[in-house]
Amino acid sequence: MALYIDIHHHVEGLTKEAVAGAHQRDLEVQEKYGVDCQRYWFNEAEGKVFCLIEAPSKEAAEAVHREAHGLLADELIEVKEGA
Repeated sequence: MALYIDIHHHVEGLTKEAVAGAHQRDLEVQEKYGVDCQRYWFNEAEGKVFCLIEAPSKEAAEAVHREAHGLLADELIEVKEGA
């Protein structure tokens, strides 16, 4: 499995509650795609969201967001964890 960070650059009307709700919906469908949506961070003022996702492929990571809430990331970057 690969580790990805996805970036949503400008989410209109972003709030703490909206991000939490979207993440919860991700958790509800992630198993269907063999994905683990591990963590998220956000900047409410800039409308930015960052998600840490473990997935078998980029397509699987995207499929979770697509089905859960339709908010696809602007960037999806494969990363490696450091020590």
